[in-house]
Amino acid sequence: MDKIRRFFECFVPITACNLRCDYCYVIQEKRKLGQVAGFTYSPEHIAMALSKERLGGVCYFSICGAGETLMMPGLSEVVAALLQEGHYVNITTNGTFTSGFRKLLNIITTPAVCQGSPVAIPSAVTGTNPLSNHLHFAFSLHFLELERKGLLGRFAENVNSIRVAGCSFVIQMNLYDGYAERLDEIKRYCMDNFGAYPQLAATRLELGNRIELHTRHTEKEYRDMGGTFNSPLFDFTMRNFNVRRHEFCYAGDWSACLELTGGWMKKCYGDRKAVNIYDDIDKPIPFEAFGSHCRSLYCVNSSHFLSLGVIPELYRDVSYAGLRNREEAHWYNDEMREFLSGKLVETNSLYPVWRRMWIDIKEPFRLYGTRLRNKIKRMLKK
Repeated sequence: MDKIRRFFECFVPITACNLRCDYCYVIQEKRKLGQVAGFTYSPEHIAMALSKERLGGVCYFSICGAGETLMMPGLSEVVAALLQEGHYVNITTNGTFTSGFRKLLNIITTPAVCQGSPVAIPSAVTGTNPLSNHLHFAFSLHFLELERKGLLGRFAENVNSIRVAGCSFVIQMNLYDGYAERLDEIKRYCMDNFGAYPQLAATRLELGNRIELHTRHTEKEYRDMGGTFNSPLFDFTMRNFNVRRHEFCYAGDWSACLELTGGWMKKCYGDRKAVNIYDDIDKPIPFEAFGSHCRSLYCVNSSHFLSLGVIPELYRDVSYAGLRNREEAHWYNDEMREFLSGKLVETNSLYPVWRRMWIDIKEPFRLYGTRLRNKIKRMLKK
């Protein structure tokens, strides 16, 4: 079985979406521009830039856009190229863009052509295709908006189409005040169509220098409302909500944030500096841990980073798969469950004490170098 070497949180610059949810953070921040960009590099070049040899092993790429991810032109070909390279891929989607699902499933289950070059993709039967086994979908259930647009049936059909193809998935839903009177109905819908309740995500409201729960309820009332879904994902998210991390973090080495179209990589969300890892694919990627200087108010995607173990001493009993899979409904195939039950520390080495100390000394200068140098100069002059 494969072991995870590195995790990449991948962003694609698309803001177009066919839904308009009240709690959408993109709308909150007035970033809903309806833009549909493209990839700067070919799928072949991206696959070479992100080869197992260059990255040190099999990696997990989680892809999400500011709009509907599957509306991104060229995404299917890039995903197929990453899968063909031997990696595992997640796509976050609202589950309604049927043509996007059909195109991707067609590419990974039959011989296909990516950007004019033949790609040797197996055409195995359902459930035995290694590319399907390495593909995961995070379906965001926006119940009220799907109902308003008459898309609840389409959502269920698309989920079950990828299930038949052998892919793994999670149904996740933002816990939102507008759902409060419909929770039992939502549970029935999910039980009837997917065999289990959805996993829940906490809905947040970003207010400049602070982040709050997007609810009129007290935190206890909000937790109690979510507790009826027995969602490990929700419990873990709430456990880490607004908890600032000061431990030594291996983000930047064991994980990174990657703008997938152009190759700009940062150590994590709180990093100010980005490096391009596509321009010169013969050049080694400068992987190095971020250390103890996290700038984020809290680990915003803790259910990704912390569950995979970027801070190895935390949550040793928690796994990425365990937070998402509904075992009773078999949302994960065996290969995906095994892969996403592992920890990054299993394939990476802990730094010696001297290196951790050196990173914690120099990292502020990397992040704030110009500002610190100018401050020191002013102090010396004074």
